[in-house]
Amino acid sequence: MDEITFDDEWFMRRAFAQAEAAFDEGEVPVGAVAVKDGAVIASARNQVETLKDATAHAEILVVTQAEAVLGDWRLGDVDIYVTKEPCAMCAGAMVNARVRRLIFGAKDERAGCAGSALDITAFPGMLHTVDVTGGVMEAECAALLRSFFRELRVDK
Repeated sequence: MDEITFDDEWFMRRAFAQAEAAFDEGEVPVGAVAVKDGAVIASARNQVETLKDATAHAEILVVTQAEAVLGDWRLGDVDIYVTKEPCAMCAGAMVNARVRRLIFGAKDERAGCAGSALDITAFPGMLHTVDVTGGVMEAECAALLRSFFRELRVDK
């Protein structure tokens, strides 16, 4: 995994704002931003419940938005910041889109696919590998997720 930089935290704060908005909307609080040449070109948050779409994860939505902004499905010079380690679907989408770098906050030891449970982003034999930096604002990102699921359990 790569080293964390000042810029990583700055951009993760933008993704975290998206996660907070998802929390307020009753969605699992995951947010993401896509960055090219030091500028945010797309931002998204989980919208699974809102859109009634199992694929409406923040990472999938931000990849799709970035592709639309650039007019190309290849994101070889784009970095994705996301508040939680991506699942298999989202990690696979980043590999397929040729994302340059993935920076995530909270690890997901059970289902994370950027080095925790699996490592799809660096799986041998894939057509592309994604550089990964984990643990950026990890405590804040993990606390937001814990708070969401704690409230969900109390409501039930």
